[in-house]
Amino acid sequence: MCGIVAYIGQREAYPIVLKGLKRLEYRGYDSAGVALLNGELKVYKKKGKVAELEDFLSGKDTHSHIAIGHTRWATHGEPSDRNSHPHTSGNGKLAMIHNGIIENYAQLKQELLKKGHVFKSDTDTEVLIHFIEEIQTSNQCGLEEALRIALKRVVGAYVIVLVDQDNPDTLIAARKGSPLVIGVGKGEHFLASDASPIVEYTKEVVYVNDYEIAIIKSDELILKNISNERQTPYIQKLDIELAAIEKSGYDHFMLKEIFEQPQTIFDSLRGRLDAKRGTLTLGGIREHASLLSKAKRIIIVACGTSWHAGLVAEYMIEELCRIPVEVEYASEFRYRNPVVGEGDVIIAVSQSGETADTLVAIESAKQKGAIILGVCNVVGSSIARISDAGAYTHAGPEIGVASTKAFTAQLAVLCMIGLKVAQEKGSITQQRLQHLIDELDAIPDKVATVLKLNDQIRQVADKYKDARDFLYLGRGYNFPVALEGALKLKEISYIHAEGYPAAEMKHGPIALVDENLPVVFVATRDSYYEKVVSNIQEIKARKGKVIAVVTEGDQTIRGLADDIIEVPAADELVAPIVSVIPMQLLAYHIGVLKGFDVDKPRNLAKSVTVE
Repeated sequence: MCGIVAYIGQREAYPIVLKGLKRLEYRGYDSAGVALLNGELKVYKKKGKVAELEDFLSGKDTHSHIAIGHTRWATHGEPSDRNSHPHTSGNGKLAMIHNGIIENYAQLKQELLKKGHVFKSDTDTEVLIHFIEEIQTSNQCGLEEALRIALKRVVGAYVIVLVDQDNPDTLIAARKGSPLVIGVGKGEHFLASDASPIVEYTKEVVYVNDYEIAIIKSDELILKNISNERQTPYIQKLDIELAAIEKSGYDHFMLKEIFEQPQTIFDSLRGRLDAKRGTLTLGGIREHASLLSKAKRIIIVACGTSWHAGLVAEYMIEELCRIPVEVEYASEFRYRNPVVGEGDVIIAVSQSGETADTLVAIESAKQKGAIILGVCNVVGSSIARISDAGAYTHAGPEIGVASTKAFTAQLAVLCMIGLKVAQEKGSITQQRLQHLIDELDAIPDKVATVLKLNDQIRQVADKYKDARDFLYLGRGYNFPVALEGALKLKEISYIHAEGYPAAEMKHGPIALVDENLPVVFVATRDSYYEKVVSNIQEIKARKGKVIAVVTEGDQTIRGLADDIIEVPAADELVAPIVSVIPMQLLAYHIGVLKGFDVDKPRNLAKSVTVE
């Protein structure tokens, strides 16, 4: 969950690494640091955001053509200068940055303490660099061989990058379970946790696989597996532009990404959905469509916002395909020995394609004979590569930690998958299929219409920004939207919020309702509408403050609610893609009005690549 950047070449390394750290700050911002090599190895690191490191280095000699940098989300050891990366070996000649968790670090540390090693931090990373140094010293071997021996003993996930004072023309990196991309330039190489620090300099990249070690010089890239066998680097072209990772005049990435949704949803549909012809073309699942239609059951595994998208997809797929669907938290699914076998389909949903729990969960399910279908945003990601089939969401880079455009793109893609499988299975009429294709096709314009309510939603946010708690309620397809609305508010504003099925509030949460509690109802017109109206009346009878997201023209709820946000009418199966937009804007504006950094909320990181 940390961000790593490194450079080797002819340019000044520090400005490249610093800019890269700023672009990766959404992955972690407890502390930051760099190691620069110019004759001697210099390490600078500071608690706090990258800007504090930049201030600390102002006026210092940063000349170097080789450097590594790190921005941290703490796992082992509290955020502090001494726990910041890079960490150095005991002799001060090696420096290392690390993303991941070394699970057996305590055992290794005890062994090293007995051998006289002294540690300056509480981190597992420092243990690993000392372990590598110990192997190098005791075996009288080179750094590459010492690293290879160390990694055979290490348990856990990692991406590490090493710089060696005695080999000033070489970087060494290794990966297992955490992402690493290497940009290939002319006489230079760039390393990073994702492509955002690289795209400014080159479009040619190599995605490093698990259990691979990379030996990188300015003009050479060698990949080897952990058995020391050379591998052929597979160079791919990046499909993102620099503008996609810049704010483009918006105050925050989150607001930019919310407003990008008409385009990103369109991009998810483009080339796949043809409303005029009434066709769906999903090349990523074409070969497996028949198997999917015959599935005994479908299990959706995901985390966080992607789990909420999976809940909506459960409703969609069961209604369209008549196949039982289960939605699992990947973090639970991977540990509880679930019953999975041949004929089951696992749909893994992840924005980054690197979510550690989801990745391990599908690896286990694949070994048991399940078909793995990946739905993710990042081309070349680990989940995309391990899946048997799947579909990219094409939402473009999402920099804001709180997921917005990735969620709606996931819903669009999952809906198309459901429609395609239903068509293959014959469980949907042509008339219904055409209607839903038309409804999906209209979604980008409807989202654009909702975004015009931004100023109105800001006023609602200002009215309720000082509330201590929020309750979010919805039924049917709108229940996962209520969950997502509550999650967004928690992430961005640090206000306690709870999402609940509206009918279930009488089984406990209604005890919380008083004149100080804002209750957000997702109450668009659907098959549950009359029931939701009754639930609103129950809240009003107890003096709760009701904020209702309703279908345009709704007069019934207008007479009951304290505040109304109207959205265009849509079929209830696709309505969540529209009704979630006010949830995103409400959370955004409350967070901003409370003075918080909504792009980098406290304690959170974008890609959860560790357990």
